[in-house]
Amino acid sequence: MTVACPKCRTKLKIPDEKVSPDGTRFRCPRCSTILLVKKRIKKAEKIRKGLVLFAHSDEELRSRGETLLKENGFEVITASDGIDAMVKAMRELPEVLLVDVALPKIYGFEVCKRIKERKETSEIKVVLIASIYDRSRYRRPPQSLYGADDYIEEPEFEEDLIPKILALREGRKEKAEERSEELPPVEHRTEPVPEEKEEISEEAPGPTPDQEIERARRLARTVISDIYLYNPQKVTETIKDGSFREAFQSQLSEGLKLYNLRISPEVRARGDFFNEEIEKFLQAKREELGL
Repeated sequence: MTVACPKCRTKLKIPDEKVSPDGTRFRCPRCSTILLVKKRIKKAEKIRKGLVLFAHSDEELRSRGETLLKENGFEVITASDGIDAMVKAMRELPEVLLVDVALPKIYGFEVCKRIKERKETSEIKVVLIASIYDRSRYRRPPQSLYGADDYIEEPEFEEDLIPKILALREGRKEKAEERSEELPPVEHRTEPVPEEKEEISEEAPGPTPDQEIERARRLARTVISDIYLYNPQKVTETIKDGSFREAFQSQLSEGLKLYNLRISPEVRARGDFFNEEIEKFLQAKREELGL
């Protein structure tokens, strides 16, 4: 793209790939004026009814969600990271954005915050997908949804997805606890269950090394996003005074134990992905806070 310096009117040619959706600062080579250049994104004229943008880093879950949405009459586009989700949301203006809180590049709750703050995207209905790693600890709604219209816990994703979207269309929130009361009681078996014969099938190919590393990083992001969703004010305060790791030592230790159980020693030997993701999160927050 070509932009003109507002001070000396020098025309500058800037490659599109060097400009982020939120804008990138450049220095005029002639007068040294700092310019904030934003990418021009072709926007839809209005919110597109029936279009759902599903942003999640797990390819299998994206595929299941896409199938379920299409079966219920929705048009679907997908994104695998936070930057991709931001760009597609601003360009396509979907009716609903389903966003995983543990997205790479930009966390889902930050995507939600930015979408709701922008005038052109503020009407998009946003549903956070909370990837709770310890359900025994978190049996309550998050302290803040960061502007989201609702949230779904990942284990109940397929059960809650369509009712949540339909409820948002009607201007209400679907309460999972109310729906659970309507379900028939589970019947307990008293007779022995006959053994089922195991079917022999071809073994599916295992994950690639890159997929294994992304799985490790995602688990780390899940741990940190859980801590932030349920303790936003304390997280911000402890990042400001440099005591985050001490303040959340218990949660981080529990998360690391789970990480070591779920992630193979071979993958862990390739890098300290758990602490790398935590440091990425802390650095992003420090920059946001101007520290």
